[in-house]
Amino acid sequence: APETRAAAGARTRSGPAPVTDVAELCVCDLLVAQCDVNCCCDPDCSAAEFSLFTTCSVPIVTGDSRLCSQKAAVYSLDVKTNPPERIFKLIDQVNPSVFCIHATNYKQALSFPSPDMPTSENFDQLLKRFGSGSFSAEPDSWDMNPDTENPSDANETSRYEYGVPVQTVDAFLRLPSPVVSSWCSDANPAGFLVNQATKCTRSVSMEKCDTIQALSMLFYINSSILAKCHEFVFQVNITVRSIAVQSLNGMWTLPHGSDALRLPMILDALCINIVLGVTYHITYTDAGEIIEAAAAFVLGAINKETLSIQQSFEISFTQANTEPVALSGNPGYVVGLPVRAGFRPQRYPFPGEINTNKYGQLTILQSTSSQDCLAAQGARAPVLFGYNMISGCTLRITAATKCQPLTQTLLDLLKGQNFPEYVASFGNSQDQDVLDWVPITHLHTSEQRISNTFQSSCQIPVSLEIEVKWTKYGSLVNPQARIVNVTATITTTTLKQLPSGRERTIPITSSVVFTDISSPAEPGYKAWPTINAKLPFDFFFPFV
Repeated sequence: APETRAAAGARTRSGPAPVTDVAELCVCDLLVAQCDVNCCCDPDCSAAEFSLFTTCSVPIVTGDSRLCSQKAAVYSLDVKTNPPERIFKLIDQVNPSVFCIHATNYKQALSFPSPDMPTSENFDQLLKRFGSGSFSAEPDSWDMNPDTENPSDANETSRYEYGVPVQTVDAFLRLPSPVVSSWCSDANPAGFLVNQATKCTRSVSMEKCDTIQALSMLFYINSSILAKCHEFVFQVNITVRSIAVQSLNGMWTLPHGSDALRLPMILDALCINIVLGVTYHITYTDAGEIIEAAAAFVLGAINKETLSIQQSFEISFTQANTEPVALSGNPGYVVGLPVRAGFRPQRYPFPGEINTNKYGQLTILQSTSSQDCLAAQGARAPVLFGYNMISGCTLRITAATKCQPLTQTLLDLLKGQNFPEYVASFGNSQDQDVLDWVPITHLHTSEQRISNTFQSSCQIPVSLEIEVKWTKYGSLVNPQARIVNVTATITTTTLKQLPSGRERTIPITSSVVFTDISSPAEPGYKAWPTINAKLPFDFFFPFV
């Protein structure tokens, strides 16, 4: 009985089957289907080629050197024989170190998953899990049958991952694109979470337009999408979201019943309802499962003179139960799009992420037709990248006006209720990338307005000046606009107490200035450098 329990305990402590076989590993096998010189583990080498080797470049192949015990493949050459022969041995290698890994039982350590970022919501949960002096990641029990598939592993393999082709019942979701030339190739699969936009040329003929599959809507929606990889149980049909019809002169119209299927047909010397563009929109869950697919079409017409058409295709992905974030460029800012801004919450000691306001934009005071500051409260205009802007209003002050309430009212008028603390350096900066956000520097200046008529005075803000410094980032061929500094300057003035019955009107202004601080080109730089040299007459021989 004791021996039986000991044997059972040994089986329980034994780890799972090894992930890699060292006999099949070969780090020096670099050439495909060819023998690498002195690579004794190359399976492409024959016995005759082994006999020409002078040494083994990789004499031993092992797995993880931190394991206490593992298999090792040993390669050598027997030069005493004629011809020389390669000798292969598979031995058990023991690690003499006291600190070694007995078994690789923690499967998550074999990859690099994204770590959980501590936040105010999950901090208590992570502290309970990892807050003690030590914690164990060892599973409760070993699976004694390596052939039995773990349900969690099945879920991992069935979920879509980034870049994996979106599978359909017959093959995969097609996104035609040009390959070698500009002509369309239907063999391009749409990758999961890979937003793409392609344009290509397709040969057409009006007489055969109703028989060319790529010109029909059915070609793009007749196959259902698999909700999970390699699982045919759950399928998602592609629905038609909208149909736009383009005339021969390029004008678009939305016909009645725009979601009805329209097939190519010849009518009055024209072939109508041919596909000119398709836009897919895929909705997925955080578990990597596709739950909805929709397509928007642009249909057109061709005549007898038309020999080819240009088709455009696009696909985008949106996670369910999330709100899309409007970007202002990818990656650099685009002129005319809003400058993105937000706040950084206090989550000590963790950096957290940037929280954006309602629209995630930097705003200034918006001018109104009445030019009355009190009527303009709450009206804001977004700051558009590259556009210098100025706005303002007038404020009427009487003797009954109180200083402190007026000061706060003007600050709220100039800066808004929630003036942001950070500005995104790029148009596509993510909220969690804190280093991609530039802090706003606040400055204060004052104007001295002296009057000997009144005895008391107070300081009130009268203008807000925002300066955005940006630079060209990246390649000279395609530079990207990047914001490097933002300064907000509040200018105050001295307001003296007015006598009873007197009024005073003060202008309130708000402005934005964009300054390009890119380094100028060096003196003598030419955009298209030339070389004044003559090649030898036989430079391209024997080619013409």
